Amino acid sequence: MVLTLLALAMCTTGFADVERSDVLLDTGWVYRPISDPNPTAKDQKVTLPHTWNAQYIKGTEYNRETMVYIRNLQVSEEMLRGRRVFLRFEGVNSVADVFVNRRTVGQHKGGYTAFCMEITNHLVTGDNTVEVWASNAFRTDVLPISGDFNVYGGIHRPVHLLITGEDCISPLYYGSSGVLIRQDRVSRQQAELTVETHLSLTSGSGGLTLRTTMTDAEGRAVAQAEMAATTDVVRLSLSITKPTLWNGRKRPYLYHVRVELCRADGTVVDCVREQMGLRYFSVDREKGFLLNGEPYLLCGFNRHEDVEGKGSALTPQDHERDMQLIAETGATFIRLSHYPQSRYFYQLADRQGMVLWSEIPMCGPGGYNFTGYLKNAEENARQVALEMVCQNINSPSVCFWGIFNEILVDDGRFKAWDDPVPFVKELHALYMQADPSRLTCFATCVPQKHYLGCSDLIAWNKYFRRPGNEQSVRKFYEEAHATSGGQPVGISEYGDAGSPNQHYDPRYDKVRTHSETYQCLTHEGYWRAIKDMDFLWCKCIWQFSDIQSSIRHEGDHDGRNDKGMVTYDRQTKKDIYYFYKAQWTPEPMLYIADRRFTRRSHAVTDVKVFTSLAEATLYVNGKKVAKLKADDMHRIIYKDVQLAEGDNKIEVRSGKLSDECTWTLATANQ
Repeated sequence: MVLTLLALAMCTTGFADVERSDVLLDTGWVYRPISDPNPTAKDQKVTLPHTWNAQYIKGTEYNRETMVYIRNLQVSEEMLRGRRVFLRFEGVNSVADVFVNRRTVGQHKGGYTAFCMEITNHLVTGDNTVEVWASNAFRTDVLPISGDFNVYGGIHRPVHLLITGEDCISPLYYGSSGVLIRQDRVSRQQAELTVETHLSLTSGSGGLTLRTTMTDAEGRAVAQAEMAATTDVVRLSLSITKPTLWNGRKRPYLYHVRVELCRADGTVVDCVREQMGLRYFSVDREKGFLLNGEPYLLCGFNRHEDVEGKGSALTPQDHERDMQLIAETGATFIRLSHYPQSRYFYQLADRQGMVLWSEIPMCGPGGYNFTGYLKNAEENARQVALEMVCQNINSPSVCFWGIFNEILVDDGRFKAWDDPVPFVKELHALYMQADPSRLTCFATCVPQKHYLGCSDLIAWNKYFRRPGNEQSVRKFYEEAHATSGGQPVGISEYGDAGSPNQHYDPRYDKVRTHSETYQCLTHEGYWRAIKDMDFLWCKCIWQFSDIQSSIRHEGDHDGRNDKGMVTYDRQTKKDIYYFYKAQWTPEPMLYIADRRFTRRSHAVTDVKVFTSLAEATLYVNGKKVAKLKADDMHRIIYKDVQLAEGDNKIEVRSGKLSDECTWTLATANQ
């Protein structure tokens, strides 16, 4: 595909003084392995976003290599007069070397944050070649060093061509938009903001002004300020009386900020628009999370960017589907595990009112005896942390910056290769300097005593499984709360594996781990223990969906972590999905658990229903069995239900709402 830059620029109003153009470069690419020894090998056409190893799992390995992506750009002579051209990549996993016309433009390390490079001086009139070497090969200086998830290689997020005038709002500041909105003080009475704008002024003409306007959801201006643009960084103060607050799922109200770079005659030469919400929050050691001064339950899921057949190369529709599925449960919170995710997903969370924990990919190997931290990776960790903050600082949904996940050091099995604690403290300080308005946290699975004082908050990845997990969970978190040195304690991961293809009857059968039945029982026991623990600042389930992980050999899919509440393809909502929906949302619902356990061998069984309603009636083969009230876990368990030989229609009703399934009884003598 040939892309004419002049035509793209002229599609706006005017030429030399027009605002920037932002063109999505999703088509026209080809790619091939850099290691292919055949010089006549045919390039494969591809549309971005793309990864080459979404499908590939073989034993304990998956291919981590370097691919070359190439596309053509055609540039007119006029286009190169008075204009600047940038390439902005939303994510290339894990190291990107960028070339234009076989000349080096630059390199970026880290696959989960955006970066931008100016290519103006590399372009020539006529045909130009853009070449990206994308490598997901293992390196000790690029995060993640380890992790219980696959690192998908490729240009796995969108690429943009930005065209501006000689003077512009810089897209080069840590891959951000160049506009960073800092909420200095927010209350119900007043909001005080600083809008920090990074400029790149190369024309030498002077006489420029920066104008910042904030509008409400209806488009009405609520604050405005302007200042002469004489330095590379301009900070403008805005004040709003009685702001409408962003209040999570209850009311995710958003304002809009427009920053314009103007000539003396008022002509706008560049403009950046951002959405943002005003809120204040805190975490209390006893009361948990407070949003705008009120207790607000943070309950939800860990989420990976990983979809069957696509890996991490997700479309906007994939992100929207994930957000819709999560929101439907009534969740209020998402931990973005274990890396910064697509900017689009942060924007969806802003609009949906979902509170986010966003973290860098400094993560341990998921309980395996290895390491996730080496001193050699410190510089990359600092870089990625600053990129994550600058790119997402305007999102009201982000309340927590994550420092690490399961960097292992304790007194027993797990030993750090290099002591991570000094660097963990350094990252906490870095976050506080870059963005003092948010809180830092980490997720640990080893004694918290090693990390006390390293962050604002503590959170645990702790898996207690059936049977008897309720008592173990309660004891553990009460002790963690008592010994945390005054720091608030939360739950960053809990759960269990579950295949919707595997079941058993707890009345008769041996425990069958990795079954949907066992997964649900584990969650029920865990939730009963923690549901009234108000001191837990977050309660976060592992995980939203099943994902690929090449180190896993368990369940009914090799190379897969099946602890999700939905399947890898997002087509099946497991029983736990409906269990939590019954806990978290007042929306009327009825759901028969173990519905996929269709082949039964025992005539007497229990029927379990999840519901947000007060009571429901069970019918078997059209005959009323019982009308019962829901318990404090939003369950109704009908005991000793008699099944007939052959097919049995199981139906539950409450008012106009009903649910049904069919179980087939086949006894041993059949």
